[in-house]
Amino acid sequence: MVVDTEIAGIAVGDAHPVRIMGVINLSSESFYKGSVTDTVHVIETAQRMVAERADLLDVGARSTWPLADTISKEEERRRLIPALELLVDAVDVPISVDTQFADLARESLELGAHIINDVSGFTADPAMVGVAREFSCPVVVMASETIPGDPLGMDAVMRSLDTIIRNSEDAGISPDSIIIDPAIGKWLPEKAPKYDFETLDQLERLKVFGKPVLVAISRKSFIGDLLNRPAAERLMGSIAATAIAVYKGAHIIRTHDVADTADAARVAEAIRGRRIICEGSGYSIEVLDVVNTEDAPGYFAAIGATGTGARIMKDKTVLRVLKITNVTTTEALIIKQEALSRGCDAALPRDAVSHETQNTDLIVMGTELQLKRLASKLEGQARDLPVLSGLILSALQRFRNTDYRYG
Repeated sequence: MVVDTEIAGIAVGDAHPVRIMGVINLSSESFYKGSVTDTVHVIETAQRMVAERADLLDVGARSTWPLADTISKEEERRRLIPALELLVDAVDVPISVDTQFADLARESLELGAHIINDVSGFTADPAMVGVAREFSCPVVVMASETIPGDPLGMDAVMRSLDTIIRNSEDAGISPDSIIIDPAIGKWLPEKAPKYDFETLDQLERLKVFGKPVLVAISRKSFIGDLLNRPAAERLMGSIAATAIAVYKGAHIIRTHDVADTADAARVAEAIRGRRIICEGSGYSIEVLDVVNTEDAPGYFAAIGATGTGARIMKDKTVLRVLKITNVTTTEALIIKQEALSRGCDAALPRDAVSHETQNTDLIVMGTELQLKRLASKLEGQARDLPVLSGLILSALQRFRNTDYRYG
């Protein structure tokens, strides 16, 4: 679904440039010491980021790194509020405040901050949603269930964000004010890099929510684990991941390295191209990017289709094309016949159709539902067709196997 909204006066969405959010880090406990600033240098840091093409600034005074020392809320306030007092009149871009506490968010908004960035997704402080509603401000909500960033895997991220969005809108937050964050990073010990790889690779799944997507990827641990580099040496890894995030549909990139990230974003969005929408005579057609059948019910619900209908139709939304090698010509012809009878199709070489060869390869294409029905039919047949049935089902299952694809 098309994203086109305004966040604190800035146009954000599919038809607009990717926005860069510079990180103003006031936390000495941060995992990346090179990003830390203090009140004395905060204006200099902010103005440099704006000159480097930051569209927004995100100010935070508490490290969310799991290994960081815990600080009190009063210490967070002591760092945050004086910096905001300096910043609100020193830069002409929207300021986001990165906090999980409602009273700190309120004080920040009263000073002139524009956006709440709550990495707990409104789960840490129940009063936060009331502050957001009262000020009618944009909110960044990160995928979280009981603690920030705890969903493991993209399916869990999708469920978490769906719940947060529903609860937020039910509580009176404007749908146009919600920005979603898929929680990339090692938020808890058991969150292995494979989960972040999967999230980035499947980021386009977030389009079903119709919300701006913020990706906070800069110098995070999955890059360090993969490259065996400390945070200070992860810039190029961050740039590579940023380009993929933008290509997959991110609208806002939160970064410590504004200038380099802005360059990467411009190139990636140029390669990504436009979403396909055709309009005329009061009608419009939008090409939906459904890559996982579990997301399809969200698109159906958006047009008012029933839940029962969505469950029946979802496996029809994703087409798979499978190449099967070294089957006998007889088996290939049986597969093609059974595929056609279930709405699939299969491509075979001409010499296989005329029985001029003993073994052949073929390409089978169909929706996941059609291919599952084909596999079910082959499972009860002779020759090695039951073996091929199992391989077809295994191939379909591996699209959702995090360990197989990213482990």
